[in-house]
Amino acid sequence: MQFADIQEARDFLAAHPEVRSIELMLIDANGVPRGKLLHRDELLAIYEHGRPLPSSILALTIQGEDVETTGLVWEVADADCWTYPLPGSLTLQPWRSSPTGQVQVSMHPTQGLPATPADPRHALVRVIERLKADGFYPVMAVELEFYLLDKQRDATGRPQPALQSNGVRPQAPQVYGVYELEQLQPFLDDLYAACDVQGLPVRTAISEYAPGQVELTLEHRFDALQAIDEGIRYKRLVKGVANQHGLQACFMAKPFGDLAGSGLHLHVSLADEQGNNLYASEDPQGTPLLRHSIGGMMATLLDSLAIFCPNANSFRRFQANSYAPLAKSWGVNNRTVSFRVPGGPANSRHIEHRICGADANPYLAAAAILAGIHHGIREQIDPGATIVGNGYEQATEFLPTDWLTALCALEQSSWAREALGEAFLKVFLAIKQTEYRQFMAEVGEQDWRWYLHHA
Repeated sequence: MQFADIQEARDFLAAHPEVRSIELMLIDANGVPRGKLLHRDELLAIYEHGRPLPSSILALTIQGEDVETTGLVWEVADADCWTYPLPGSLTLQPWRSSPTGQVQVSMHPTQGLPATPADPRHALVRVIERLKADGFYPVMAVELEFYLLDKQRDATGRPQPALQSNGVRPQAPQVYGVYELEQLQPFLDDLYAACDVQGLPVRTAISEYAPGQVELTLEHRFDALQAIDEGIRYKRLVKGVANQHGLQACFMAKPFGDLAGSGLHLHVSLADEQGNNLYASEDPQGTPLLRHSIGGMMATLLDSLAIFCPNANSFRRFQANSYAPLAKSWGVNNRTVSFRVPGGPANSRHIEHRICGADANPYLAAAAILAGIHHGIREQIDPGATIVGNGYEQATEFLPTDWLTALCALEQSSWAREALGEAFLKVFLAIKQTEYRQFMAEVGEQDWRWYLHHA
């Protein structure tokens, strides 16, 4: 684990005398940024000596409640655990009303105990290091879909797509609509400007398959950890810029039952130490290494589904003919499968992993994907024949579509314990099992609508 040099902080403070506050953030198991708002006078000490955060900060549900069964609350007296800044993460938050900085921290391998094993970024680092030890350097890129919503609900209390610049609320999907992007220009202009300030390589914007749904792509990185760090910071930035515009950026997997879900698509290939693509091939199906990689992801898909789809709402996204995959399947230039090999020149050959919802923690999703790839390479797993045509009609081995089945599969997986670390898995499962019980115990509007008068 590499941490930032104090000179980064000195240079930042000298370049930005106007900054008085700095947001310190640590990413928890749910992918939620947690931390503090610091005064500029505290910054240098963090780089020199670290910053203590309570062990319980990595033992929280998505609603920010302690989970005692993680072993990171009362058992360890909610001990202080030392975090340190990540290189290149100190930057500005240009969407703030007053000049504010941002720095991302991670647990120190030894000073951060007992919380260190629960840090999701560490799980990804371990998987990447194991791949590199075998001569494989993962290259990744992040695509995140999201909805832009009004902060005000509609007359029935439902969330609703944000008004366009012309004052009209979008009603139709208008996928790939350029007029729809034009109507978002004030938001997109500020988003691109903020990405420039933070050095995030955001590229193409797309109007996706629902009113108010947008996707922006981030450029691939030879350093997979850098790609995922940037994806994490991009998500924080999108929410901040949306809030600046009086909007809400929603990364739920399925915010509307009758509209498209939002996915986290992760693009991956393997390179050698010099950066040469080991998947490169004139054959559209790629090299044997690519096919073994897909075989490994298929073999570990059920074990890692609770990582890719970590919430109850995640599973509402799995519907036929919805561009969300439903089965263990792969194909070339085919968006109806789980593992897509896009077309393009031979040296661009890679895999698009299409299973994750936009609500997945990118660190954990990437860790599970890369660990599955490594498993497939070591075991030389054959993924079987490609799907040609409609993958929804040809599916034979479907994914489970409920949260509990996925959690049980993860809990019983010896592969996941080895890939993600037993200590991490204990904490993650404790959090998710607690959330499952809380979610299922809550009685709401649907229960009353279905059963109040008829049961």
